[in-house]
Amino acid sequence: MEKVYVIQPIIDEDYRIEHEEIISLIESSDGVYAGTLYQKIREVNPATHIGEGKLSELKERLSGLDEITVLFNGALSPSQTLNISHVLDDRKVIDRTTLILDIFAKNAKSSEGKLQVELAQLKYMYPRLKGKGEALSRLGGGIGTRGPGESQLETDRRHIRRRIDYLESKLKNIETRRSLLSERRKKNAVKTIALVGYTNTGKSTLLNLLTQSDVFVKDQLFATLDPTSRKMEIDDVEFMLIDTVGLVRRLPHHLVEAFRSTLEQAATADIILNVCDASSPEARTHLDVTNEILQSLGCGDRPVIPVLNKWDLVGDADSALHLTGAVRISALKNEGIPALLQAIEDNLPVKPVDVTALLPFAKTGIAAQLRKAGALVSEEYVAEGLLIHARVEPREMALIKPYIVENNSKSENV
Repeated sequence: MEKVYVIQPIIDEDYRIEHEEIISLIESSDGVYAGTLYQKIREVNPATHIGEGKLSELKERLSGLDEITVLFNGALSPSQTLNISHVLDDRKVIDRTTLILDIFAKNAKSSEGKLQVELAQLKYMYPRLKGKGEALSRLGGGIGTRGPGESQLETDRRHIRRRIDYLESKLKNIETRRSLLSERRKKNAVKTIALVGYTNTGKSTLLNLLTQSDVFVKDQLFATLDPTSRKMEIDDVEFMLIDTVGLVRRLPHHLVEAFRSTLEQAATADIILNVCDASSPEARTHLDVTNEILQSLGCGDRPVIPVLNKWDLVGDADSALHLTGAVRISALKNEGIPALLQAIEDNLPVKPVDVTALLPFAKTGIAAQLRKAGALVSEEYVAEGLLIHARVEPREMALIKPYIVENNSKSENV
């Protein structure tokens, strides 16, 4: 297994948390943590990010050690990566983003996941290419080189640019198909519940418990990368439960963008379960990180239920995290699930209403809006205008109410 030595910048009081996380990421990449050099960052060295004195100290620490990778727990520019490698006798140097991309490449199983990872890697590596790949030729094999492969990355920039365009087109087609599937689910009144949250908080274990499935579960960061959907029932009502990719602190922006289409499944869900590890001292931070990303995806109008998982591991309940509306569970031990199901029922949106309406010719644009929302069942032009049948929720009802000629069902909670 590859040994990894960490350069840990000290920028603020969160550096200890970030250091613990990077060690977990190293383990998730099948690496072995070999030690850490700490560096207080008061002023960034444009050439090497950290000071020359600290680099010399690191070089001395690593002398006599073979096959060791140096990992900077932060972001490095292409020139900084090369310069640090040069000072350290051409050792392999990677940064935090490269490590996360490597884990993504290792864990991606679906065709979409592999496409997303390759696209993210190529976009990250593209500005780092020098001629025939000087920036990459020093990486060798192992951690930080999984995915598209060195031979592909060392081709000319134009080929990589074409590959990026191709991958973006393929993913756009997948996103379009997913949108159509989402509209079909809505038309069929299938409610969706999205599991979101920090990586390694037990989301997949919870999905398996609620849906009686056997989705892969492993106690490591980013064990689940590909989105997974399974059916479940609550009081004979069918739901689609969606498990999304896990998150980490300061997840690089372009990685969020690469998996945006996957994460946006949460934006279209009827209910969002924000799952955290209640036994972690950073549980509050993890919930906040997830909520910030949900806000950036436009999920502000969706009900979000904080789920404090792994409550069985909480030593002192009095000092543990307490949140209004939160549900305490242990997915592994099947504890607290009735309370979670009740919380889901309490937050269900209003059941769609079947209506028939006659739209004047001047108002037929309303039908287009209903069609886009997946609420339009049928339409027919008649002498007076456009006769439509629709299954609408309150926000669509406001559009169609003045033109309703028949109401086929009463509004109620499912």
